[in-house]
Amino acid sequence: MSDPMQPAPPPSSPQPATAFDWVGGEAAVRALVDCFYDLMDLEPAYAGIRSLHPQDMTESRNKLFWFLCGWLGGPAHYVHRFGHPRLRARHLPYAIGMAERDQWMQCMLQALREEGHPEALVERLMESFFNTADWMRNKGG
Repeated sequence: MSDPMQPAPPPSSPQPATAFDWVGGEAAVRALVDCFYDLMDLEPAYAGIRSLHPQDMTESRNKLFWFLCGWLGGPAHYVHRFGHPRLRARHLPYAIGMAERDQWMQCMLQALREEGHPEALVERLMESFFNTADWMRNKGG
């Protein structure tokens, strides 16, 4: 059974050794996170998940960036700052159902595509993101 906290590894060569490298390293992860939160702010389709965030999303942006760096196989910035991510526990105060999961997934898919990531990478990441996002659900519907 796959670990919902780890993305699927990239296919064997000629792709990079880690998803972090395949994405393009820290600068590309930061760009992806910024695109994701910009879309969340701008697109009415993501209003449901936007409402779960504070008005100023600087901390949310940083935490997702730090988390994704490590989750993708790069530097463990989040763990060094906060310890184990405990994603489900940290998200329990927020009502997350299928609608919120699906909005998060669609927003991330749009961000990955807008950032120009290869479709093979997008597919692998979306599968891994879905496993984690679905595991985060804590309400019906």
